[in-house]
Amino acid sequence: MKPTLFVLAAGMGSRYGGLKQLDPLGPQGQTIMDYSIYDAIQAGFGKVVFVIRKDFEKDFREKILSKYEGHIPVEVVFQATDKLPEGYVCPADRTKPWGTNHAVMMGSEVISEPFAVINADDFYGRDAFRVMAEDLMRPRDRKGDYSMVGFRVGNTMTENGSVARGVCSKGADGNLTGVVERTAISYAPNGDIVFTDENGIEQTLDPMTPVSMNLWGFTSDYFDYSEREFRTFLDKDLNTPKAEFFIPLVIDTLIHSGEATVKVLDTDSRWFGVTYAADRPGVVEKFAQLHAEGIYPDKMF
Repeated sequence: MKPTLFVLAAGMGSRYGGLKQLDPLGPQGQTIMDYSIYDAIQAGFGKVVFVIRKDFEKDFREKILSKYEGHIPVEVVFQATDKLPEGYVCPADRTKPWGTNHAVMMGSEVISEPFAVINADDFYGRDAFRVMAEDLMRPRDRKGDYSMVGFRVGNTMTENGSVARGVCSKGADGNLTGVVERTAISYAPNGDIVFTDENGIEQTLDPMTPVSMNLWGFTSDYFDYSEREFRTFLDKDLNTPKAEFFIPLVIDTLIHSGEATVKVLDTDSRWFGVTYAADRPGVVEKFAQLHAEGIYPDKMF
């Protein structure tokens, strides 16, 4: 069974401004999503599901979905703050989305096969999709058998500010043992990759340290675990205006309960994306170079 690509495209792009999911960055106006979907098709994915906000559905369908017709089946689901499990009512003053794992839950009605989750505004590279597709197509004989692509942190940096990354630790078996969100990883003046820990002490990261870029591999049982954990989250934080239900929160819970294992897949792909407006010219230049090298054809769709 071919896996599905599940694209998280409901983000607000607060640091960059505007709907960067629709920003033309390639030589022929390609969006970052175009490259992800092209690479996913080459890797063997069989369907794409987008989770978006209802308020930009018209633009999204006209500018994005129409181009994929005839190339790969696509579906759209919607993330909204009032989409909560039975028995819960969204607070009237809640405006912030419930987070990435809530967005993943929106796919439960249209996805029954193994699936990969990606961000809409990150360029992951072809090798990342290759290793994920291969893993999703292997046989499984139990629930909770998941994976993630562990990007080398040195391949995920920007020169234009700090980045937030889920710094991963793994055991001797190659499985994830924990993810710690570091919200301000940056280059030091000497070129080291550094962050400040919870005690205010600057720490250095080896460039090969695996980090999560939200490229996860799941089977459909993940939806059941997610709903259970979302209920636990809402019992505690329903009325906390800025609380978010993130994928690493669920993963960490399932790993420590022994209900899931997450295989960390290595890739030499170099991430890039438009975290800040100042990143945009460099991203445009990188895409132009990839086309010039023949990595991508002029007409992708």
